[in-house]
Amino acid sequence: QSLVSSSEWLQRYGLKRNKLSLSQILSQIGFQHRKDYVTTLGKPVASRYADGLFPQYERAQDGSVYNLTAKKELILHFMDCLMGAIELYKQRMEWLTSESRQIFGVIQERCIVIVLDFGTAAPTEFDLCRDALSMVLVEQVIQIARFNLIRAAQDLMKWQQKPTPVSEHTVKAAVMWLWKLDHMTAVSHTNSAEALLEAMGDEAVSS
Repeated sequence: QSLVSSSEWLQRYGLKRNKLSLSQILSQIGFQHRKDYVTTLGKPVASRYADGLFPQYERAQDGSVYNLTAKKELILHFMDCLMGAIELYKQRMEWLTSESRQIFGVIQERCIVIVLDFGTAAPTEFDLCRDALSMVLVEQVIQIARFNLIRAAQDLMKWQQKPTPVSEHTVKAAVMWLWKLDHMTAVSHTNSAEALLEAMGDEAVSS
């Protein structure tokens, strides 16, 4: 699946225009039980002609009552539509919480810099971090426009001087650079801040 926002995904699968919200469904399978203001009584009064004629549904949100007039076939049709929508949402959630997206979320910006601060990671943790970073490069960065890597250290380490265009070649090169990094002791907070400032110093970088 491509990296799209939730709103774009809703549009793509037609869930916004298929009228599957509760209000939209109720308006298609019945009509609202109305109240009107009666001057002689000085208060709103609900009509009673529909009482007992139709099944009724009361919305918890605002207390409005709907008289349900749809035949069983239409109800079953909406049930099928809702089950289909639920399945799409399940697939979307599984995708959003899988692989690199589980750690990094979904990267939607077109030009990014990843700042590497491995802190006090032990050698095994250092390798786990590099595994995760390799995954995000191969799965997500490959789909954007430009990127760079900066490692927080006593002397800042930059993969490239400026964000570089994304291609299979550049992503593979970045992964190789990542795995050639030496394990270091923890850097100071100052080094981390300097790396962040360096990353955001380029106006083209959006994240």
